[in-house]
Amino acid sequence: MTKASAFSVQAFLPLSPQVFYIMLALADDERHGYAILLEVEQVTQGAVRLGPGTLYGSLKRLLHRGLVVESDRRPDEALDDERRRYYRLTELGRRVLSAESVRLAGQVELARRKRILPRARPA
Repeated sequence: MTKASAFSVQAFLPLSPQVFYIMLALADDERHGYAILLEVEQVTQGAVRLGPGTLYGSLKRLLHRGLVVESDRRPDEALDDERRRYYRLTELGRRVLSAESVRLAGQVELARRKRILPRARPA
């Protein structure tokens, strides 16, 4: 990664928790809005619940900033509703998500050094 592209990634940080979880939901597969809502609720064990306004407003901003694109791929017609819009991360979106994950991991490590969190135990 060049200095210019590293800088451009840093310009997107920090991500809000809601945007971070939306992007995480798209990290392993394309999803439509409702599937994103369910994924975020599941991985946060209900701690983060996105309303439709928050989700679609965030997706609109992510689309505008080039971090997410609307996918042309559609599942089997029998399993899909044609009104659904599917989203996926762009390469820039993946780099931003990775950079935010590194940033958050650094914060966790700092909390461990300050003895706020216990050290991780080896597996």
